[in-house]
Amino acid sequence: MTIISEQRRGGFLGVVERSWRKSGYEITSVNSSPRFPAIYAKSLDGFGIRLSIGGQGQAFFEVATPCVENSAVADPTAETDGPNYAGGPIPRPDVHDDFWSATTPPPLP
Repeated sequence: MTIISEQRRGGFLGVVERSWRKSGYEITSVNSSPRFPAIYAKSLDGFGIRLSIGGQGQAFFEVATPCVENSAVADPTAETDGPNYAGGPIPRPDVHDDFWSATTPPPLP
């Protein structure tokens, strides 16, 4: 629920991209839109992965599975650590972080 400012979105996606590459994921596409950027990857076992930044700087992480057979899966038994938005609308981000929500560019190294 952290707000990621327009000025920090590219850096956020860059951190994720480096982590995914280090984990052996293939980067399949990058959308460098300043307003709604996204990165797409494929895992070694065929999962499609996307990280996109939506309205008001909200990060969305999505995974698409490769072809699988249907199987029964039990409902989770653990409680969530934060609010559970399952089955309802996802609210806009509302958490300010001094770094990721900053509207000034990061200092040069």
